[in-house]
Amino acid sequence: MIGMTMKRIVFLLHLAVIFFQPWCLSQAGESMAIPAPQPAKLMLAAEDSWPPFADDQGHGLSHRLIAAALGRRGIRVESLVVPYQRAMMMAEKGNVDGVFNVARQGSTQTRFVFGERPLFTASASFYHKMDKRLAAKDKWSLPKGTMIGIISGYEYGDELAKLTQLQLVKVDNQQQLINLLLIGRIHGAIMYDAVAREQLQLMGVADEIVPAFANHSSDIFLAFSKQNPAAKTLAQQLDLGLTELQQNGEYDKLLAQLGPLGRP
Repeated sequence: MIGMTMKRIVFLLHLAVIFFQPWCLSQAGESMAIPAPQPAKLMLAAEDSWPPFADDQGHGLSHRLIAAALGRRGIRVESLVVPYQRAMMMAEKGNVDGVFNVARQGSTQTRFVFGERPLFTASASFYHKMDKRLAAKDKWSLPKGTMIGIISGYEYGDELAKLTQLQLVKVDNQQQLINLLLIGRIHGAIMYDAVAREQLQLMGVADEIVPAFANHSSDIFLAFSKQNPAAKTLAQQLDLGLTELQQNGEYDKLLAQLGPLGRP
């Protein structure tokens, strides 16, 4: 009889442990709460010669959009302002977490991690001098040997590789491109329209160099380094941040400060 009683007591104590252990652990967890982690910080490479999106002072639409979108997800951003080609190389090697203003196309898709939402869409056109126009109605009808200036390392759409009749002249920045066009060293140049509009006005030659016809439109992204194991997660967080900016109207306000991104 005593043996049966002892067995019942042990059984009841066992039940008590099973039912009360979770409560005890939760109480202990509340009394020993772990502080929330500090916001993550990213180091990004930002190109230095693509105003109004990104300039040599670390200002521009891309800076504002990225900081606002990631900031909403608790992620702080620091930018290292360097030439575009160097920025791309740094991201590929994993020296930075990502690179500004990358067009998503065949040549970049395999090199970086992209989210689903671009920062914005920007158009690019062929430009020529008013008094020495390109002898063509579109890019496909440009004659063989036409010398066209581009920025080294920039993306101009997958179709550019098909324009085998062109002689491409590569330079380092927009100002060099425009100067070559002004002195007649090239027949035309491909420039992103919002960038061309700002640079031509700054140089005081907006009446001399004008768009001829369209080249392409690109979705422009913050591209993340494949060397960062959290790249896919960061791309998702950026997507969520951009979605929030669009939903609360802040995205449209930021773009409105810039004006149209297409051809003038």
